[in-house]
Amino acid sequence: MVDLKLFNASPVIDARSEEQPFEFFSNCPSLGQKRHSSHIPATDRVRKDSRYVKTFRDPRYSTLENEDLVEFKKIVGDTGVLTEAFELEAANTDWLKKYFGSSKVLLRPTSTQQVSEILKYCNARKLAVVPQGGNTGLVGGSVPVFDEVVLSLGAMNKIVLFDELNGILVCEAGCILENLDNYLLEKGYMMPLDFGAKGSCQIGGNISTNAGGVHLLRYGSLRANVLGLEIVLANGEVIDSLRTLRKDNTGYDLKQLFIGAEGTLGVVTKVSILTPPRLSSKNVAFLSCGSFVDCQKILKEAKSRLGEILSAFEFMDRHALDMVLKHSGKSRDPLPASKHTFYLLVETTGSFQNHDREKLDKFLEACMENGLVADGVVAQDNQQFTSFWHLREGVTEALSKEGAVYKYDLSIPVPHLYSVVEDLQKRLGDLAIVMGYGHLGDGNLHLNISTPQYDEKILALIEPFVYEWTASHEGSVSAEHGLGFMKADAIYYSKSPELVQWMAKFKQIFDSNGILNPYKVLPPSALKETSPSY
Repeated sequence: MVDLKLFNASPVIDARSEEQPFEFFSNCPSLGQKRHSSHIPATDRVRKDSRYVKTFRDPRYSTLENEDLVEFKKIVGDTGVLTEAFELEAANTDWLKKYFGSSKVLLRPTSTQQVSEILKYCNARKLAVVPQGGNTGLVGGSVPVFDEVVLSLGAMNKIVLFDELNGILVCEAGCILENLDNYLLEKGYMMPLDFGAKGSCQIGGNISTNAGGVHLLRYGSLRANVLGLEIVLANGEVIDSLRTLRKDNTGYDLKQLFIGAEGTLGVVTKVSILTPPRLSSKNVAFLSCGSFVDCQKILKEAKSRLGEILSAFEFMDRHALDMVLKHSGKSRDPLPASKHTFYLLVETTGSFQNHDREKLDKFLEACMENGLVADGVVAQDNQQFTSFWHLREGVTEALSKEGAVYKYDLSIPVPHLYSVVEDLQKRLGDLAIVMGYGHLGDGNLHLNISTPQYDEKILALIEPFVYEWTASHEGSVSAEHGLGFMKADAIYYSKSPELVQWMAKFKQIFDSNGILNPYKVLPPSALKETSPSY
């Protein structure tokens, strides 16, 4: 048997007026429909970006008035209405600090009934609303674009019930993913999704974006695991589809429309989700190889030899690893003897440690004997297990410390997955560091371009090149992050005009006034074709 080494283990800000996009002004004008002299001015900020220079505040939407605050306090109480600038700063800013809204109020309902009353009122007043969970999204989908009302679900964080026999969890949308996983730990179960933002993201936001994560290879997507939802529509109507059945073949499965809709069709308030057993045997190997072709061969070998215990298959290139090592003081290179082009993280999860470790060892032995793996190490304890995973999950945070970053979440057939990185490296040359990492097991590439500062000339070299390249290789411009504000116009690279029009028709049915998360997911042109009022 081959003996594997063991590791001993200042953004540019623009102000915008309704009349001229990105027009600089010293005294911010009032936007929207002014109803009373008690009008609350709206200030609008967004990072300078040529893709959004034609984004106007939709004149259909009313502007927040003091009278609205009075009504909101009647619904959620004084403590549920936040209006101070310091209270709103985080809600107005996305995680990447790339998009900045100018909302003047954040509402914190504690029940579905309160959400219903808020939306019913906002719909009647034509006040636009942004549902917000943990605000960990990467495409500007969870923050206001202008002065929309922020509807925070964070105070709705109760666990309703857990069926220990069938592993079915029912909870409110504001529950933090990691808290749910910790709760299930005591029950012998786990959440079927896992990613770096688990300590902040909320299950409602996960469902609204159809988040994937590192274990999709093993447990499938949220579409496969969500059994039921409770949703509040724009007019305040509550749709109770909170079923706990594994099988229910009666009529249309309407909940699927709201999974991945990014809060544009309705607000998820409760969820019923299937959770898998938390198995006792876990192993992770950190491997290096010289080519992406070898990475693919190793993936095929893993599926064949590891079978049912394979739970994650992640990859990262050398640039991504170097970025984590540079900006994380606690991280070490598990394979410091030599530098390699690609690195793989292979995780197994099962019930019998000896059986699982034997299968893993035989898999690694075969890969090394075939010359596919240049070097490798297997975690010997929980500390090493965690440290290996940090190398993969720490890339996003490390990039945020390096400078400006252009992020693309792409789904590409695995044989072509890394080619876009190589082509973009040639295209940008010394202008940027281009790197790739992601979920190789399900064909999900996280393409990241790092530069010292934001530069529209570099953006022009990246887009639409990346989207066109992806479309030409039968890929998707969004694998798991959603479209949000960033990619609304890019939807046509992955969906036909006919399909987009059907989506716009659903939007018109569920949200006829268009108040829910406007400027996101669907381009305005598609909505105008469906409804003349847009």
